[in-house]
Amino acid sequence: MFRITKNLSLLLLALVSVSVQAQQHPKREFRAAWIQSVNGQFRGIPTETLQQNLIDQLNSLQEAGINAIIFQVRPEADALYESSLEPWSRFLTGEQGKAPSPYWDPMQFMIDACHQRAMEFHAWINPYRVKTNLSHELASTHIYHKHPEWFVTYGKQLYFDPALPESREYICNVITDILQRYDVDAIHMDDYFYPYPVAGEPFPDDESFARYNNGFTDRGDWRRNNVNVLIKQIHETVRSVKPWVKFGVSPFGVYRNQSSDPLGSQTQALQNYDDLYADVLLWAREGWVDYNIPQLYWQIGHPRADYEVLVDWWAKNTGNRPLFIGHSVMNTVEHADPQHPDMNQLPRKMALQRSYQTIGGSCQWPASAVIENKGRYRDALIQEYHKYPALPPAFDFMDNTPPGKVKKMKTSWTSDGYMLFWAPSPAKDEMDRTVQYVIYRFDNKEKVDLDDPSHIVAITRNPFYKLPYDGGKTRYRYVVTALDRLHNESRSVSKKVKL
Repeated sequence: MFRITKNLSLLLLALVSVSVQAQQHPKREFRAAWIQSVNGQFRGIPTETLQQNLIDQLNSLQEAGINAIIFQVRPEADALYESSLEPWSRFLTGEQGKAPSPYWDPMQFMIDACHQRAMEFHAWINPYRVKTNLSHELASTHIYHKHPEWFVTYGKQLYFDPALPESREYICNVITDILQRYDVDAIHMDDYFYPYPVAGEPFPDDESFARYNNGFTDRGDWRRNNVNVLIKQIHETVRSVKPWVKFGVSPFGVYRNQSSDPLGSQTQALQNYDDLYADVLLWAREGWVDYNIPQLYWQIGHPRADYEVLVDWWAKNTGNRPLFIGHSVMNTVEHADPQHPDMNQLPRKMALQRSYQTIGGSCQWPASAVIENKGRYRDALIQEYHKYPALPPAFDFMDNTPPGKVKKMKTSWTSDGYMLFWAPSPAKDEMDRTVQYVIYRFDNKEKVDLDDPSHIVAITRNPFYKLPYDGGKTRYRYVVTALDRLHNESRSVSKKVKL
């Protein structure tokens, strides 16, 4: 295992000698982190303590520049939120179907906490998995007891049968319920489509293939089509319920190897297309997903799945949909840069990521490793890579109309101090409604450049900002813009103040 022996300043100096020239501080960048629920961090912890733990995690991630949280809310056809369709998750209370006591709703809690910090909230669901171990008890209210014919056992686990229309309909009903009752910014699915193969054990879908083959003669093509139909149906569901909510996936990091497809990557690894029956490129080309975060958890120089090779491959195969990179924090800090043995791989990975125009950001796995500052990873984000705030990318294929500019900007002394106030413009519909504001500050005679994120002093949902008054001797220009749900930015309004 590679261990950091130099201090952080030396680690950051590696940027100077990295051969790939990168955009150092983009104004728009997806900076996310996955918070999992299946690692036992919630179970058996008093509600008040757990809530404070989550707040502490979000505060730490916010300080590290994270602007989106992907939070696991449905790990086993269960719920870390109040649901009439699925039972409370055992990962929350230790017993499936048992409500938290005292009662609280983790998803609503996290949505509120994320939005207070100008972070997106992505509801992370697992579509097919029901039991990670057959010994686990299902609650009496679980859909399995009502429709056992919908499920199959494979590798000592239980799954919805992906071939069944009833499975797809039910999963979409769950998503509809989330969308109708919660103010989520995205629905997110990770890499579990058809299960990872178990050696010597074929997936038990002979009966389903005989009944639902729909003219397919090749089992692989048929399985891929089953997943394609689900992905398309979910996308249509999301668009019909809330057209501003995104639907994204985070697949395994290899689409196909060149040994299977000349257009594949120069890798020798498990394949989305052939082993998990996930045709991710088709989903992007057809517009069935709104973003893609392949899990590139390997190191630069891995003999069978080189990070550098895969970043380049995905950057050239985006399917005209936003592409972000899934990073393994631990893998990154435990391996040395091949060209700089005294450094870990974070500087080179960030330089590579930012060197491609088709890559719009990254997501860190797991969030806990960032929070724990493994290998001084969090320090590096704060001091260099996320030194300035960033707005998430604008999903212009969903909506490219910015909201109206702010109105009635004024300053006023209040009991809380010297404040800058403004009001949003009226909106015709939800897509045009202002949900956040960006506040910039410039010196008195400095040119206003809204593309420079170093001038962003706040991103907030509040129509006010407390000014840092210090005697009233120095003049500054404050600029405020409005953002809609998809981060389209309005025209600016400015005001000069003496601080």
